[in-house]
Formats: sequence, structure tokens, C-alpha cells
Amino acid sequence: MADAATHTATATNNCGGGNAKKAFSLFADPAAALASARHEFGEHGGVNMSIEASATFTVMEPETMKRMFAGELGPDRDFFIYSRHFNPTVLNLSRQMAALEGTEAAYCTSSGMSAISSVLLQLCGTGGHVVASSALYGGTHALLANFFPKACNITASFVDINDMQAVESAIQEGKTKVLYFEAVSNPTLQVANIPELSALGHRKGLTVVVDNTFAPMVLSPARLGADVVVHSISKFISGAADIIAGAVCGSASLMNKMMDLHDGPLMLLGPTMNAKVAFELSERLPHLSIRMKEHSHRAMVYATRLKDLGIKNSAQFGLMAVSLGYYETLMSCSGSSTSSEMDEDAKKRAGISPGLIRFSVGFVGTLDQKWSQFEKALSKFHETELPNKS
Repeated sequence: MADAATHTATATNNCGGGNAKKAFSLFADPAAALASARHEFGEHGGVNMSIEASATFTVMEPETMKRMFAGELGPDRDFFIYSRHFNPTVLNLSRQMAALEGTEAAYCTSSGMSAISSVLLQLCGTGGHVVASSALYGGTHALLANFFPKACNITASFVDINDMQAVESAIQEGKTKVLYFEAVSNPTLQVANIPELSALGHRKGLTVVVDNTFAPMVLSPARLGADVVVHSISKFISGAADIIAGAVCGSASLMNKMMDLHDGPLMLLGPTMNAKVAFELSERLPHLSIRMKEHSHRAMVYATRLKDLGIKNSAQFGLMAVSLGYYETLMSCSGSSTSSEMDEDAKKRAGISPGLIRFSVGFVGTLDQKWSQFEKALSKFHETELPNKS
């Protein structure tokens, strides 16, 4: 299986021929790169790819099976063994994700956390060390602070990612393997200086891994110098709060290692994406850029109007629920929900105050309609606010 994942790279940005490594760097605009990616048609000529729901695949000759397991035949020649390894429908989504992020290859997983944990296990190994941002999604913080040290002897140092001196000081010579941060942090929306952090990491011999869940289409970490990009596809890319999924985007070499039959974490831990989920997601990616523009436009309008009202980082009208990237506005108190895995000191370092409310601004209805609803909700809140007790 050693060469199978290379197909994810080779066909990702097939714009009519040429070397894949040249092709994936042609487009600085993620929307243009995605539009130029290979389009798969349906089995009977349909404009959409057929869903390959099979768990296992047949071969005609015994020798073929042997060659497939030896890595001589793989998905690049339409040879498939088992959907935990590669599935045609999931592979198509992987090509799209690689095009979106401007990487040679990608592999789509069953969740964002499975993507993060698999790539860190591959890059670190037992006894490894990670320098990570202090402002991270609560689940990622718990993985690095609690699970990895106990289960794998992988440790982490959490730093202010915008303090380059602090980042450099946290690197342990010969032990630190990865510099990990979020392009836009969850939930504090801290924007990382990806080019500078990537340059620092590379000078120290580190692999730079960036979570781009909050900014697909808006930021392209790999195009800015990062080595690996991870996603929770469940959020903006899905856009409907109905799917759990993830992705790892990086070099073909990394994907090959992670899919190695003998010690690859993606191969052996089995964070397999369902083919039906992959099909659903592949149909949503073409309009991701339009959705992100509207999310961003409305978020800016809300932020400006809230500032005019004298409200800083405060409430907007929506549904009380975790997650983000939904077409309706979602709001949650991060400290007691998605960042509840962090202790009080960690929350303080990340800038997560007890009253911090995270809002993911949706795009349904008209902007003025939704703003009017918010104003009414805010007015009602002020009317019912309990008086201070002496």
C-alpha cells in the first residue's frame, strides 16, 4: 500500500496533464484551484460521481491481490481492496480537499479530532514534544495536555503563538517535532502569523501543522508556508451541522507514511469516512466560497453594529448550540462548553473569560431581518435583567 496515497496527490489538481507537484502550486486562489480539480462523473454518465458504498472490492486473479497488498497496484490504477484503506468516493473528496488547501495530497477522516490525533501520532512518536498555541479548541487542548502524555508519552508546551520569542524558547532541541496552532483560534478568533511561524518552525527543523477549520477559503496555510493542514469538515465546509468529518492535507510522502500497511496511524487506527458522507461533502464544496463570503460579510456587519451599540464581543441572535459554520447563527458560552476541558489557568492564558460568548453568524434570511430579531432579543434581555443585589 506504500504508493496508494500518492494517487491522492497525483490526481488532485490534474488540470489536463503535467507534473502533480507543479500543478498543485499553480493556483493561489483556493476557489480557482478547487474548480480546476479533476471532476468525477457518475457510473452511467451522471454529472455527479456515483457513490461507491462497498466495504470490499473484488479482483479477478489471485496474483492481483498479492500485488495490491505489496503496494504495486493501487487506487492510481483503479485497484481497491477495502474501504478502510481507500474508497473511490472518499478519494474524490480527498482530491478536492487537497486542491482547496494547495497541497499534494489529502486524506479524509471520520472526524476532525481523528485527523488531528493521527497526524500528531505520525509526526511525534513516543517521547516526542509539541509546541502548541495556548488558544486552541478544548478537545485539541485535552488531547495534548492529558491524553497524549498519559497514553503515548508525547508532551506539549502551550505558548502565546503571537509571541515569537516565547515560541522559540519553548522548542526543546532534539525533542520538539511539531509546531501546532489554529489559523484562527477557537473561540477567541486570534489570527496566527502563519508565514512567520512557519519560517521559525522550519529553521528549527519542525513540522508546522495548522488547523484551518475556522477559515477555509479565507486563509490557505500551506500556501503561506505550513507543512500540514487539518480540518474539522463538520463546520463551515459541511455548512449544515449534519455531518461529522475531518481531513489531513499535506505532502504525498506524509500521506503514504500515514497509510502504511504496517505502522500508519490512518491505516491502523481506522478513522474511516463513510462513502455516503464523502459524496454529500463533495457536493457542498463547490459553493463553499459563496457561503464563506456571506458568513464573513454578515459577521462584519454584526460586529460593526454591536460596536456602535457599545457592546464588545457580546451577544448576537441565534440558536444556543455548540459548533459553527451552520446556515443559522449559533451561539455558545465557550468556557462552559467547547473549552470546558481546559482548567481555569489554561482558559485565562487563552483569553477565554467566563462571559465569553462565541457566535457563528449564519446567512439565512435577510441581514436586516436577522439584525432586527437580534435587537428585539437584546431589548428583551435588558428589560428582564435582574437588578443588582446589595
